[in-house]
Amino acid sequence: MAAAVSSEDFTNLQLLLKAPSKDAVRDICVQSHGGLSRHLTENAAATLGIPSAQAAQLVRSLHVLSHHVLFHNLGSPEQILALFPESFHSSLKNLITKILLENSATWRTEALGNQISLPQLKELDWRVDMVTSSDSISRMAVPTCLVQLKIEDPCVSASEEAISSVTVELSRESLDTMLDGLGRIRDQLSVVAGK
Repeated sequence: MAAAVSSEDFTNLQLLLKAPSKDAVRDICVQSHGGLSRHLTENAAATLGIPSAQAAQLVRSLHVLSHHVLFHNLGSPEQILALFPESFHSSLKNLITKILLENSATWRTEALGNQISLPQLKELDWRVDMVTSSDSISRMAVPTCLVQLKIEDPCVSASEEAISSVTVELSRESLDTMLDGLGRIRDQLSVVAGK
């Protein structure tokens, strides 16, 4: 969950009034979304002519604000402007709001791309086989089901293949058990979804 934006954060944001240009404010705002770094803190301190400790607080406050906007899906100027206190500098408030709106779509896409997720089923194929020869007479003429699952793992490294294939052989009894379990899962999902 995103941290709440405090009055101290808005006090820190007022340090942006010392910026030499709107572009300097934009650069600091955009870079601060990635989090606190020594390089960013030193650049902000030099640009604004403030001590490094104050620059670090400013970067942290901008980071908190941008994550709050994304987490709460604030997509209109009115929603973002409502976060600021009445006494906040009007032009700076409008500039920060404009910068947040311009970059929120990109930040949201990056956040979604960086999420850790479980492997996903991409393809399912099956067939029924009849064993016609075996070293065991009890296995002969017994139908089995072969289920092939193609699974995509979004968390694998670039050197590994993202899609893997798994083939499972199921007897009629194990297939019945699996289908019964899947039916229960479907029913529970329907209850949770309210359908």
